[in-house]
Order: sequence, then C-alpha cells, then structure tokens
Amino acid sequence: MDVYGGQDLFGYKHSSQYQNKEQLEDAMATPSPAKSMGDPGITPLSPTHVLNDSEDNEPTRHYYVVVVAIDFGTTSSGYAYAFTKEPECIHTMRRWEGGDPGVSNQKTPTTILLTPDKKFHSFGYAARDFYHDLDPTESKQWLYLEKFKMKLHTTANLSIDTDLHAANGKKVKALDIFAYALAFFKEQALKELSDQAGADFDNADVRWVITVPAIWKMPAKQFMREAAYKASLVSRENPDQMIIALEPEAASIYCRKLRLHQMVDLSNKTALNGYSPTENVGAGMTQGDRYVVVDCGGGTVDLTVHQIRLPEGHLKELYKASGGPYGSIGIDYEFEKLLCRIFGLDFIDQFKIKRPAAWVDLMIAFESRKRAAAPDRSNPLNINLPFSFIDYYKKFRGHSVEHALRKSNVDFVKWSSQGMLRMSPDAMNALFKPTIDHIIQHLTELFDRPEVTDIKFLFLVGGFAESSLLQQAVQNMLQGRSRIIIPHDVGLTILKGAVLFGLDPSIIKVRRSPLTYGVGVLNRFVEGKHPPEKMLVKNGTRWCTDVFDTFISADQSVALGETVKRSYTPANPSQQVIIIHVYCSEKESVSFITDPGVRKCGTLKLDVSGTESPVARREIQTLMQFGDTEIRAMAIDVATSRTVKASIDFLSQ
Repeated sequence: MDVYGGQDLFGYKHSSQYQNKEQLEDAMATPSPAKSMGDPGITPLSPTHVLNDSEDNEPTRHYYVVVVAIDFGTTSSGYAYAFTKEPECIHTMRRWEGGDPGVSNQKTPTTILLTPDKKFHSFGYAARDFYHDLDPTESKQWLYLEKFKMKLHTTANLSIDTDLHAANGKKVKALDIFAYALAFFKEQALKELSDQAGADFDNADVRWVITVPAIWKMPAKQFMREAAYKASLVSRENPDQMIIALEPEAASIYCRKLRLHQMVDLSNKTALNGYSPTENVGAGMTQGDRYVVVDCGGGTVDLTVHQIRLPEGHLKELYKASGGPYGSIGIDYEFEKLLCRIFGLDFIDQFKIKRPAAWVDLMIAFESRKRAAAPDRSNPLNINLPFSFIDYYKKFRGHSVEHALRKSNVDFVKWSSQGMLRMSPDAMNALFKPTIDHIIQHLTELFDRPEVTDIKFLFLVGGFAESSLLQQAVQNMLQGRSRIIIPHDVGLTILKGAVLFGLDPSIIKVRRSPLTYGVGVLNRFVEGKHPPEKMLVKNGTRWCTDVFDTFISADQSVALGETVKRSYTPANPSQQVIIIHVYCSEKESVSFITDPGVRKCGTLKLDVSGTESPVARREIQTLMQFGDTEIRAMAIDVATSRTVKASIDFLSQ
C-alpha cells in the first residue's frame, strides 16, 4: 500500500515509498507538511543542493600521524605510506620475498592460501610458493584463491554472503577472504611502522585508504568497508579513520605532480628531459587544463576526465567515470580459450581441478611471456608446460601433447622439443586483441563526447599500461590529439596517489554522479501529465503513485560537501525506525520508479528511537552527500535539533 500524508505548498508529497504490510507497521514514513513558504528542501521538483557551510555536523577532526594506502588490485597488491609531518615523502612497502623473473617486486600477487580447515595461511608470493611446493594429493585440500577482486564487479546482487570458489572448487565467503587480505596488509604495515619507530605503532594513529575502481557501484564499495571492519582495520564507531579512494582519481592526483624526469612522453617516445628536471608536468599544465587518466589494471579499465583549477591545483571531474572489465586478465582468459581449442575444454576443466597447483604454474609461465609481447617482436615466445600437464594429458587422452598440437588447427602454436609451447608473436598479439579493442572502443566513445574536448594530456597508468601493444594502440587511436604520458613507476602510481588523497581528501572538489538516485513518492495527480493507471484516490484527494523524487541525476556535477535535503515524518509517534527504499538508474531523467532501467538499490534507515519529541508531528530532516567517494547520510530531529542515526545500506537487498 502507499504511504501518504499532507502535501506541501507545491502540491507535492514526500514520503517513503509503499512497502509490504509487515514493514509498514514498524517502518512507515509519512512526509512532513510544508513548514516554511520558501523551503525548497521539500519539493521533489529538483534536488536541493545545499553547500555545507556549517561546521556543526563536521566530526571532530582526529589527527593522524601517518596515512597508509592499500592498493588492493586484481592481480597484484601493495601498500605505501607517508607521515603527515612529511607529506612529500611517500614510502612504498618493503621488498617482498619471492617474485617472478621480469616482474618488478614492488607489489605482491593478490593470491591467498587457506589451510584445509579454511584458516588464513599466507598471502602473495608466500602463498603461491607454499601452494606450489605442496604434494599434489595434499594441494587439493588447501584453498588457493587468485584474481578474486573481480567478483565484486561482476556479481549483480552482491551481499555479505556472496561466495568465492578456490582453485580446488571449494566455496568460501568472499567477505572472509577480503578481510583476511586487509588484515594481512594491516599487520605488514604496522610491523614496518613499528620497526621504523622502534616501538609498537598504534593503529589509532593511522588513517587507512583503500583503493577501488571508479566504475564500481556502491555495493562493492560498501563491501570493502565491511571487510575493513571485519579485519579490524577500523571500527564501526570510527568509520572516518578509513576512506575509499577511486583508483583513477588517485592516479590523477599523483600524475599532475609528476616531474618531467619521472615519465615518458609517448608523443616523442623519449624520457622527457626538459631544461629543468624539477619542472612539473604542471609546467605544461595551466588553469583549466583538461586531461584524461586511463587506469589499466588487471581486472578493470577505468577512465576519468579531470580539469585542473589553480592556484591550489584542485581537481574537477568533467564526465562521470567510465570503463569496464577490460583488464589484463582478459588476455589470460584468451590463453585459456586457446588451450581449450588445442587440448579440449573437458581436459582443461579436469586438469584445473585435479592438478590445481600445476595450473597456477602454467599461468605464471604465461604471465612472464605475456610481458614480453611487443608490436615489433619477430622471434617466437616459449611457454613452459609443467610436467604434470604433459603427463596428465597422456593419461586423459591416451596420446601425447605433441600429437594434440599437430592435430589441432591452431596455426601459430607449435611444440618445441624442450617441452614448451612455441607461440608466434602473431598468436600472442591475437590474445591481446579482444581486450585492447574494448579499451580503444571505450576511449574512442569517450573522446567523441562533447564534454571531452581539448584534452591536453592522456595519462596511461596501472600495470597493464606497461604493455607496448596497448601503448601503440592508444597512440594510433589518438593520432596526436593529446600528449600520452606514462609515469616511470606506472604500477605504483595509484598507490602513491592514494597516499596523497589520504593526506588531503578535499583535493577533488567536484565529482559527477555515476547514477541517478531517488525515492518513490506520491504527488498530487495532474490530469494530462500523469498516467491514469498511477492514480490513487484517498479521502477524496487524487494522488499519483510511484513518482521518482530525484536526489541527484547521472552525470550531474556535485561539489564536495554539497548536500541534498529531504524531510520525513514517522507515521506514528511510537515508531522506532523509518525505512525508505532508494532507487537508481543509469538514465539522467526518470519519472517513475517503475520506469525501465530503474531498480531498487539501497535502503535509507533513520533510527528515531530514544529521541522523544515535544511536538506531535516530528520532522526528521535528512541530508545526503553525493560528492564524496561514498554516499553518506545524516539526519536531525528538527524540533529538538538532535542528531538522528542515519545510514544508507546498499548491500542487504
């Protein structure tokens, strides 16, 4: 049923949308009547944006001694930190044990190993090496996970109970795995800080920053926060101790500070050694300059368009973040598809389950050859096949790997007598093609948009940015329209930028909302404007149901600290909780919550218990912030000016 109440001066209705009967008894919200003539805060005609001048609802600022950023990547992860007294000096974590030839050791693989009874054992190289050294019969019992971050991007209805599958096919709770990983980094970072300080370093002195792709939806960001709580990185009572940084934003903050000797300009293919090595790219950056950051990671590619505003160098987002699951693991999937074509899907599926550690070895061997791929390469690339692959194939099929290669119609892959797959450069380049094509198509669409004109620089960052095949494709697409800049420490760009963001989160002053958000309300029925099937008559008044009250529209500019105000009233004085469903859509203008593409995406919860009110009709004024990396809600009981506990939940849908 619908919830309704007195309409405001504009003839509009503000309320929670209708719910099922059980919910209605305890969580019904009717709107406030109009209080003051000119208060636009209660008209759903358009969102009211209030720049937050008052410092009253600012939490008391905690002074942190150090900022530690964790770059939790799909393929590799790491941390970096800076002391707030020396913000210019960013330390990247100590070198890891282990490591692969040809891969720089600043980060560790995002791999995790659990014992057969699902307890945390190790992370990174240590996890990989231990798993590799296990006896094959034993390794089947252990739970090894890699590339699991993408699950948060690809799961449509992500919840606290979402599962992941280990290499042996066993299920584990995703939340546990993410929490184990964050707890590992917390322990490593605090140990390093304690060693430096010569005494135990207190976690309360650390501001934590966790990086996520900008194209992630709110449930995935909230999931990371829940994992941080579970890992005791921070407590629910002090949520501000941890902030979420968007990966391309972090890269952007770092890139605009780059000195000329710290990058390669692809436009002339040399290290940029200008007259002064201390000159910034900023030397080339002037007021109002626009640039694009293309963050090419293992799982996703994220594109952000920023404009620099001097003198402070604040950043303004010009177009909502875009991208998709076009990271470098797409090449691994193509390699897997190639193996299936040669050896058969049935064999590969069995091999992965029966010899999970050998499968991991094979993919590591492929990884190092993948990095050797280049546009002008002429000699073949050799990939070591693990002995157990050759052995198991013979048992499975009754003939040799060599026979399979001869029989398969895959031209560019041959067998070498040293027990290797020999791939021609063309065969390797073909594995890159689908992923690179996606990225180029996306970039082309972005550069065709009217908001994205006069782009001075394109910064190529993230681990995949090191690929010369990708670099060449971007150059061919841009044809000199922008200068393509690649930082020297391209894999650490996000990590260092995330530290800078943690030191000053207000550096990005204006963002664009990725989606349209709002709630369902009742409005006065207007003949000719509203569809007749939406009409509801109550006490002689005609109402239109399902009206979408827009808080903020997709791609709308929103300043940091800007709030959207709405007022809600409990249906009865004894009500403890008001629950209001939040809807979202990718479309910029939405009329009804029943429109195509509109979905329920979250719940706004106002806890009004324990705030007895002197007035019969209590008005709860809700302020929502959309200008930060996470959506926040605050609420006040207007009559008593007391704070009401407000939260927006995007996970438990």
